[in-house]
Amino acid sequence: MKLGAHVSTSGGLDKAIDRAQEMGAEAVQIFVSSPRGWAFKPIPENVVTAFREKAEAAGIDSVFFHAIYLVSLGAPTEDHLAKSEKALTDYMQAAGALSATGVIFHAGSHKGAGFEGVFDQAVRTMDRVLSASPQEACLTLENSAGMGDHICSSFSEIGKLMKALEAPNVRVCLDTQHLFAAGYDVATRDGLERVMEEFDREIGLNNLVAVHANDSKTPFGSAVDRHENIGQGHMGLDAFRVIMAHPAFRDVPFLLEVPGEDGDGPDKANLDVLKGLREELGLPA
Repeated sequence: MKLGAHVSTSGGLDKAIDRAQEMGAEAVQIFVSSPRGWAFKPIPENVVTAFREKAEAAGIDSVFFHAIYLVSLGAPTEDHLAKSEKALTDYMQAAGALSATGVIFHAGSHKGAGFEGVFDQAVRTMDRVLSASPQEACLTLENSAGMGDHICSSFSEIGKLMKALEAPNVRVCLDTQHLFAAGYDVATRDGLERVMEEFDREIGLNNLVAVHANDSKTPFGSAVDRHENIGQGHMGLDAFRVIMAHPAFRDVPFLLEVPGEDGDGPDKANLDVLKGLREELGLPA
């Protein structure tokens, strides 16, 4: 079980590996462009080389990109949809160049049209992205908290998209806070067992490639996406004991997206909490 975090690329993409090492991360997630803008600049070859060399030297072979927040498979305009498709394609091509496992993304909102109303559009868009992307990189759907009109808060919606695409490199990242907020009881042993049985039935356990490890600022079933530091939210440490002990997560990297003790994002303190739980549970590092 590899434990890591989303880390900053300020000063250059390769600096993310330096920061990961400083906090003791065994896996990393990064943005390769501003997460709140459409602009994307090709990554220079020397930066690609520096990143790959540092990652190899650090023994970090679980690298994920997180797509920009503007992406939406349910976009109501052709312009927004085209930009979403290009953003995902750019990120997937970058993932291939930097030997990243894949690109994790939010499917976005249906804007009142309902999941079925945007389903065909979402499938067509993902299919075009996959056609223009390296097959070794995974296009990775992240479950949503169910806020507003966001799609993919349920396993059934994610499963329907995956079955329609039938692509071997479409995978899933589970966000613990989003699951909790969407009404999936992952905080108790019996609850998590039922949740993962449903996941296996609708999606397939073999399609799980990453976990976003986040506690929740909001109560169970709130449908509100608000992350909290590990053990300091409504889920609590016991929830992470339960999650980390479940066999479905044994070989899946955990990536922190918490606010951090100082409010500057994932930090060594939160990572050490997860490492402490891993050791307590007797899980292999």
